[in-house]
Amino acid sequence: MTNALDSLTQQLLEAARKAGADGADALAIDGTSISIDVLGGRLEHAERSEGVDIGLRVLIGHRQACVSASDTSAHTIQTMAERAVAMAKEAPEDPNIAQATADAFAREWDLSELELQDPSAEPNPADLERDAAEAEAAALAVSGVTQVSSSSAGYGRHQFHLATSNGFSGGYGRTHHATSVVAITGAGATMERDYAGEMRSFQADLPSAAEIGTKAGQRTVERAGARKPPTGAFPVLYDERISSSLIGHLLSAVNGAAIARGSSWLRDALGEQVLPNGIDLIEDPHRPRISGSRPFDGEGLATLPRKIIDNGMLTGWTLDIATANKLGMTSTASASRGTSSPPSPSISNVTLTQGSSTRDDLIAQLGTGLIVTSMIGSTINPTTGDYSRGASGFWVENGQIAYPVNECTIAGNLRDMLGRIIPANDAEPHLSRMVPSLLIEGMTIAGD
Repeated sequence: MTNALDSLTQQLLEAARKAGADGADALAIDGTSISIDVLGGRLEHAERSEGVDIGLRVLIGHRQACVSASDTSAHTIQTMAERAVAMAKEAPEDPNIAQATADAFAREWDLSELELQDPSAEPNPADLERDAAEAEAAALAVSGVTQVSSSSAGYGRHQFHLATSNGFSGGYGRTHHATSVVAITGAGATMERDYAGEMRSFQADLPSAAEIGTKAGQRTVERAGARKPPTGAFPVLYDERISSSLIGHLLSAVNGAAIARGSSWLRDALGEQVLPNGIDLIEDPHRPRISGSRPFDGEGLATLPRKIIDNGMLTGWTLDIATANKLGMTSTASASRGTSSPPSPSISNVTLTQGSSTRDDLIAQLGTGLIVTSMIGSTINPTTGDYSRGASGFWVENGQIAYPVNECTIAGNLRDMLGRIIPANDAEPHLSRMVPSLLIEGMTIAGD
């Protein structure tokens, strides 16, 4: 299929040239996905999708336009190119739009080192159904679980190929295997739910369905009898399950698109302290078997590890070519794109420096406060960093978990919050965002 995708991108580029484009880049994606849902030990839903999507971006001077299709016929490709050129001629000028120069393109990469694609055969739907059923049964076997609302197993495979009119051509594939369960305890107004889900690039790395189901059941029964916590200022421990959401807000704030618009709460923080001393935030797009890894970005530039935060200091923005040009900087090879959109900056894999304390150590240090294990809703002011989110988890008293809590809100300011995080040492190495549990003092909690 790799050769077929390469051929498609070359056809798109040739059609763009004939239609009058000054430059162009083309993306072709071949994908297959399977999803199996089980309920009550029986097949509830089965879905399979597969197909090829193609996308073309054309440039006319400093104007651009993007078109996409799922039909790969010669007529469609010709029509796409003609329409894209016509659209580009009517588009507003943007002096920052440009392709990478030929000498900047990625030239060599070793896909065998990245291990993005499981070489084993596509799983049989019957095997996925068995996994989903085993996960459901394991959750139901946990004392206190009254029902399972969903149990799913899935698989996906995608091949990507990118080519540009000035000489770049490259592609790679990805696979993923996943199992997830949502369990319920109690009934009526006392009903509580929780879940467990795991996804890996390789089937051999995925925990067993029984392990996942048991974890979902155990998490759920721990939530029985949840009530609102007290209102006031307390320390909050973001459990490893959701701590990456905090770092996600930071990553959004250092995205070059937000900086170029002046709409980021970190827009004036370059070179300043944004995390505590001793903490780094490192992007590494070359971690083997990790979902965010990639050998080159959406504009053909070679990806490289970099420190976004170095010893607590913000070192730079996340940039593609256009945002880099607008800000007078150099691309960080962070462009991402789909078939229907132009490149935009995005992050691959990130790792936050871990601490020396365990999660239990931080719970003991917390004293009286909240452990957050799940969140709902979000009110984030992207310009000021003011933060407010619905949360549930566990109330801690005297360094010990006292009872489960729900229906509360936690609030603060992201700049202040991130400046005083205390990390645990429990980050999961298989995740693209490898972030441990994080303790933050002095959060505002609204409960009873």
